[in-house]
Amino acid sequence: MSRVTPSSRQNQMGGTRRTRVNSEETPVRERVGEVLGEGVARLEELDGGMVGTVHRVVLESGETLVAKTGDTPLDVEARMLRYLARHTSFPVPAVEYADAEVLVLAHVPGDTEHSPSVERDAADHLAALHGHTAGAFGFPFDTLSGPLRQPNRWCTSWVAFFGERRLGHVADVAHEAGTVGDGTRERLARVVSDLGALLDEPARPALVHGDVWTENVLSEGGAVTAFLDPACYYGHPEVELAYVAWTETFGDAFVERYRERRPVAPGFEERRRVYELLPLLEHVHLFGGRYRGLLDDALTRLGY
Repeated sequence: MSRVTPSSRQNQMGGTRRTRVNSEETPVRERVGEVLGEGVARLEELDGGMVGTVHRVVLESGETLVAKTGDTPLDVEARMLRYLARHTSFPVPAVEYADAEVLVLAHVPGDTEHSPSVERDAADHLAALHGHTAGAFGFPFDTLSGPLRQPNRWCTSWVAFFGERRLGHVADVAHEAGTVGDGTRERLARVVSDLGALLDEPARPALVHGDVWTENVLSEGGAVTAFLDPACYYGHPEVELAYVAWTETFGDAFVERYRERRPVAPGFEERRRVYELLPLLEHVHLFGGRYRGLLDDALTRLGY
């Protein structure tokens, strides 16, 4: 889950450590040592995403791992990572241990400064990922986008899936929580009712990562070393491309290479404005602030 602000250019897996050391590290050290059955020699908090706390862990044996803790069920993230590792060649960190409260991953080198060469490599990986298809839209289990549950009951229509299980679902959650008012909820409901005219059905449901933004991509030596924090399901590849564009994660090199690998139907620039409503709505619900105005402007531009 991104928060679209000027990037700190840090990362979760091999990133720059924070200089501060706080008392909260003690239970993390003890918990990680307990689940791994080995003492922790050093613990360094890393800058990372918006959900959970991430530490680089150096065990007494000298092995380096990464531990993530937080209130969001981390075993769901582990299931997604294992699914991607088992069914694809998409580069993700290996899961060493997982339960609801702690996730231990293999340490992956890299940073989040992405050159044109990295952009092209990322396009290759995402185009290949989107080549994995299913017979319907959804996923074998419900997943997460940050702290938000993503219901993934199978559906034969992309328009219905995106309307009911993504845009409509988050709108309902936000409205019930009071982070979105009646007027905005009604405008979003009108969009959902018109999605059949606004979006296209893909040839096949495609596997998407679901949260590709700068801080969730590690690279080194001109190539991607890992994609982090998936929010995966089988959907329309355009929803992934729209999110990459909205977060400004990659530029022209990515777009050009991706289009060499997979066709993008005419009219995508118009459709991506519809897809951008979803991350905007999620950010309104989670962060508020300026995202309320951005969502209002986006709906107005679409005529709602």
